[in-house]
Amino acid sequence: MMMTWRRASQVCSCRLLNIFLFLLVQISHITQGNNVPSPIPVGARTQNLVLPPITTGDMESPITQPQMFRLQFLRLLHSRRSPQVPLIADSSNPIENPLFQADVPSTTAIESCPKENIGKLKDMLKEENIHLHTEDSEQGKLPLLILSLKERSEEKRPAIVFMHGTNTNKEWLRPWLEAYASRGYVAIGLDSRYHGERADCKTAYRDALISSWRNGNTMPFIFDTVWDLIKLAEYLTQRDDIDPKKIGITGISLGGMHAWFAAAADTRYSVVVPLIGVQGFRWAIENDEWEARVNSIKPLFEEARIDLGKNIIDKELVEKVWNRIAPGLASKFDSPYSLPVIAPRPLYILNGANDPRCPLGGLELALKRAEKAYKETASPGNFKFKAEDGVGHEATSFMIKESSDWFDKFLKQEDMTT
Repeated sequence: MMMTWRRASQVCSCRLLNIFLFLLVQISHITQGNNVPSPIPVGARTQNLVLPPITTGDMESPITQPQMFRLQFLRLLHSRRSPQVPLIADSSNPIENPLFQADVPSTTAIESCPKENIGKLKDMLKEENIHLHTEDSEQGKLPLLILSLKERSEEKRPAIVFMHGTNTNKEWLRPWLEAYASRGYVAIGLDSRYHGERADCKTAYRDALISSWRNGNTMPFIFDTVWDLIKLAEYLTQRDDIDPKKIGITGISLGGMHAWFAAAADTRYSVVVPLIGVQGFRWAIENDEWEARVNSIKPLFEEARIDLGKNIIDKELVEKVWNRIAPGLASKFDSPYSLPVIAPRPLYILNGANDPRCPLGGLELALKRAEKAYKETASPGNFKFKAEDGVGHEATSFMIKESSDWFDKFLKQEDMTT
């Protein structure tokens, strides 16, 4: 019996070590990117990651705090992941009638984005519609809308990934994509999980959140889409028209959260501008400031209330839901821990001063720690925060212009800070 137990213990330890080493290699891949990127044409594929031999020397260097954060976050992502597949990029068709799961939001702010004065701009744009395979599951096909100028030089261009908000889709982003494409960027829009092409009805996202609460096998709130963004970074860094060191990411509301966590998880996103998304989940629970955020996806919390036999939604229930559908969101992956690991890459956080979903009190500790991290990495000028006076949960023309200037500053200058 003792021999059997020892053998079982050794097998278990070996498996845990292998998982740990695999994640370390993933961390190295995400942190360093591809030194010699090779293009992935549409219809082609890359092979699954093959682990190199691990020597004793590889384990001697201490793991830094950002590396440990990414190790733990990747481990969480892998814990609810379908089998891996080769990274295949397939051509797809334009979407004529995109699905919105609520009223269509105004595009006034994104239409104000600075653009080059190019006659017949739409005729000058190259449009790519692609499905990128990120895992072996129903949601493992990532729809992309990529816009860029035709007949440009062979030089690699900066690229920016744009993330939509709750209940919208990548087609809603088109005015924003066109503005950046007119200025020489490769502009990428995508459908987050259970949105756009990845939704089969107007309650798809709501239904996925409730399913996650009850079954605990997916993470449709933020984290599953972050996995897609990690795979997208792998794809973008290997395109022959994109400078792999100049890939930015931004988004609005839920999209701002996606941008924030994707940058924390993957350093291939070199410049980051989350709009009305960064917040303190733990602080909101402890200070009873969670209601506005909860109300944005209230059907989920109402179902949880019924399941738990409660008469009202309270902070105990809110914490249980976050821990179930996005483990660590209100603890070790919250903003006080995830914002500092983005340093020294340029990060500009834009919020509304009166936004009840992202209350300023919940950002005090996170901003303090982020400022410290940027000072310690000798890059204080790479971090900025602005809360626009008199603005609630709304992306404004001011935010769109500020983010545009930030991207131009760091993605179009010759020697971008790495």
